[in-house]
Amino acid sequence: MAKTEAARGNILASLAEVFRAHGYEGATLALISDATGLGKGSLYNFFPGGKEQMADEVLASIDRWFADNIYAPLRTASDPVKGIADMYAAADDYFRSGQRVCLVGVVALGASRDLFSEKVKVYFAGWVDALAAALRRHGDDKSAARRKAEHAVLEIQGALVLARAFNDAKVFSRALKESERRLLD
Repeated sequence: MAKTEAARGNILASLAEVFRAHGYEGATLALISDATGLGKGSLYNFFPGGKEQMADEVLASIDRWFADNIYAPLRTASDPVKGIADMYAAADDYFRSGQRVCLVGVVALGASRDLFSEKVKVYFAGWVDALAAALRRHGDDKSAARRKAEHAVLEIQGALVLARAFNDAKVFSRALKESERRLLD
């Protein structure tokens, strides 16, 4: 059972990279098969719902990672400043200093947005809500905390786009540091 779960985890990681590189629409079964090393029959054995199920499970795995590594620490850190600093560090690590695009953002902007709209909404709402909770514990009122949290997530997402456009990881790292500084000032 553990071996099957590990194999499925590896397959999901490969699928995520295909969807990041090509979007949902451009992720053909040939590309997916090449990336996972699985034939079409094996893919449908793992994912009887086809490409939609694949993307749905990839988005769910991303949401679990963010819930464990971003949202929970923001909500539970005894020191909200440390929780926020850890959020920026985890985001920098997850997005590989801006070299890895946000798959949820890719889906949100693509033609498949409506197909996965609830997962996209849950991802971004979870992040904003968790960050706003930390900011409230830090002393901001509810309205200010929400606005600041939305702005911080917007800055992180925008920094990803700019770092990719310039092919410069320093843009992302610099933007994260500036965003963290502004958020806590």
